Amino acid sequence: MVCDASEKIRTKMSALYPGVQVTDAITDVLENPNVRGVMIAVPSKSHAEVARMCLRANKHVYVEKPITLDVQEADALCELAEANNLQLMVGHLLLFHPCVRWIKESIHQGALGDVFYLNSVRVNLGKVRSDENAMWSLAPHDISVAMYLLDAEPETVAAQGLCYVQKERDIHDVAFITLRFRDGTAAQIHVSWLDPHKKRQLTVVGRDKMLTFDDTVATEKIRVFDKGVTIKEGLNAPSYDSYGDFLSLRQGDILIPHIPMREPLRELCGHFIECVDHNRKPLTDGRSGAAVLRVLQAAQQSLESGGHPVSLEAGS
Repeated sequence: MVCDASEKIRTKMSALYPGVQVTDAITDVLENPNVRGVMIAVPSKSHAEVARMCLRANKHVYVEKPITLDVQEADALCELAEANNLQLMVGHLLLFHPCVRWIKESIHQGALGDVFYLNSVRVNLGKVRSDENAMWSLAPHDISVAMYLLDAEPETVAAQGLCYVQKERDIHDVAFITLRFRDGTAAQIHVSWLDPHKKRQLTVVGRDKMLTFDDTVATEKIRVFDKGVTIKEGLNAPSYDSYGDFLSLRQGDILIPHIPMREPLRELCGHFIECVDHNRKPLTDGRSGAAVLRVLQAAQQSLESGGHPVSLEAGS
């Protein structure tokens, strides 16, 4: 079934998919016993209400990111799903990207050595929104990827931003976010909808190797650089004059791995169906969605305080 408030969209869906039921009433979906799962793509402010309605109607739920706009609401949705043995999945799309999966496996296998930091850039000219700032619109992607790759939640979050287009409404067009993790690893995220270039780039810096991921190019999206800084063994503690003697830059080969591409959205949809059919926990389940939301809320708090770091305590 397709449920949409727009008559134009309903007409288009009927023409594209003649065998699909189309309605403008969500009650038609909730009361249909043949509907087992619902994929929710409504404005963020309505995520909690619609997801709650679907879960109470005993439907499995996929909801677009962010899961809600409030951590307590997100936790309540998770508890409702768990109490009724229903799957609750959040649309953190990039975790289904073959390149992100490849990077995750490379880090897990120790191919880069200890990871020092991540640097993520997600900028473009538009789409400028009036109901949320650039951070809430764009950063959930990069926050979810950082937490997925590092397999941890940050200990502190700091964010600074600037308003230009809608300054009177205090809507930030650009934001710089820093996540610091307990083991010393960090992730720097730059998002903006006021930039002349479209960039979707991630850099991972490890002790042994470094890699870049550019999602705007058609091929050769990942490059692994055998580069780093080596500390020479067997020498005494360096003095100021001789410190350079203890360090050497390593310039090695560049590897461009062959990674078969699959459409992330198709992978995501297939994963949701599989989780519903086989009662499996989604990769991007409600709890992981709530964890990303906690980081976003802390970043917003930091943004409003001029960039002061905000601590994230477990379970807060």
